[in-house]
Amino acid sequence: MARKCQMTGIGPISGNNISHAHNKTKRRFLPNIQKKKIWVKELNRFVTVKLSARALRTISKNGTSELAKMILDKQIKVR
Repeated sequence: MARKCQMTGIGPISGNNISHAHNKTKRRFLPNIQKKKIWVKELNRFVTVKLSARALRTISKNGTSELAKMILDKQIKVR
């Protein structure tokens, strides 16, 4: 399973670990992905999606209408 937010599309990014001696080694910064069951009133059912914590906060603030639109347009595959 990809570590990617289904709504925003955010995924891992790369960067460097920097030691005290200033040696640089590659590393990955992983997004905070959560599997969540959300009630979508526009579809009148629960949907399980993998979202970043930031996307969850956006849904809490703005509602589930954008999520329902993406599901109906087949942009998001739900379980």
